[in-house]
Amino acid sequence: MIGIFGGTFDPVHNGHLRVAEALSAALPFDELRLLPCGEPAHRTPPQAGADDRIAMLQLAIEGHSSLLIDEREVRRKGPSYMVDTLALLREESGDQSLVLIIGWDAFVGLPTWHCWQQIIELAHLLVVQRPGSVTALCDELQQLLQQHQTDDAVALKQRSAGYVLLQPVDAVDLSSTEVRARLAAKEDVSERLPVAVSAYIKEQHLYLS
Repeated sequence: MIGIFGGTFDPVHNGHLRVAEALSAALPFDELRLLPCGEPAHRTPPQAGADDRIAMLQLAIEGHSSLLIDEREVRRKGPSYMVDTLALLREESGDQSLVLIIGWDAFVGLPTWHCWQQIIELAHLLVVQRPGSVTALCDELQQLLQQHQTDDAVALKQRSAGYVLLQPVDAVDLSSTEVRARLAAKEDVSERLPVAVSAYIKEQHLYLS
């Protein structure tokens, strides 16, 4: 079973790693891939370039043997659409279980994604819920849950795609946007970042404006 944890990782921070570690411990993943986005279709472009974001991810996952980096989106030209990425992964993995990991806020906005209804045909959806993260869902998402939701994490490994699992995670309330703002204001963010990532940002003079 392959987990796909996407994001801009601009920069990768301790909240990302805490979620990845918690999911690795809770679910029977064979591997968990961090998938940095190239050109986001629904948000502003990342402030750091692809090479810097990959370098920070490599530093962040040292010592985390279950975590891998998948660079396909940052190496591909044009907007990054998750449905296209999952279609390529499905071709490569055959009938192996694919699990797309997204946060609750991203799940709420899922109907705005390109060809979003095809995603459940290509992979399972694992929706990370932080304590207290409750938002009313539109009719389309309520229907998606009615048709595809499961409470059994093991079930995801038994099928290649088609389930939605809501997974509570006691994660750090932290965002890359906050980290960038603090860095631009020359505030200390050392407790929010892996040590090696913090050092890299200082060496490369990233996020100064």
